[in-house]
Amino acid sequence: MSATDGRLGFVIKRAEQALIARKSAALREFGLTVPQYAALLLLAEAGDTGMSAAQLARESLVTPQTMATVLTNLETKALIERGPSPLHQKVVVNRLTAAGAALLTDADDAALRVERHLSAAFTEPELAAFTSLLERAVAALTATRS
Repeated sequence: MSATDGRLGFVIKRAEQALIARKSAALREFGLTVPQYAALLLLAEAGDTGMSAAQLARESLVTPQTMATVLTNLETKALIERGPSPLHQKVVVNRLTAAGAALLTDADDAALRVERHLSAAFTEPELAAFTSLLERAVAALTATRS
């Protein structure tokens, strides 16, 4: 018997790594990493309001240091622009450029194909149950401290 047999956390991590590997491969043709894609997706949702690096890091589940690198790379590629927040002069807000929005449209199609491929492994009732169980797992893990 392996030390990882029956370990739910290990199975979840393997599934996450497989998904990230497939998304990474799909996004490579667009010159994007998964964290860069996630940042662009969040900025598209934010619209003209934009988001701070701290907000993006929290929403993307990466460290502030990682997000700083992600944003620098996106800015270098002219996919985002940075400017002062209209609400607080010390906060820098990141916004999608037209080039970033155009690239995101194509990259998102590729990422969605990966997700559809995963979804196709389940029947509709299984997918609904799977999603519900994952949401319950998130709730259970965020509600406890141990």
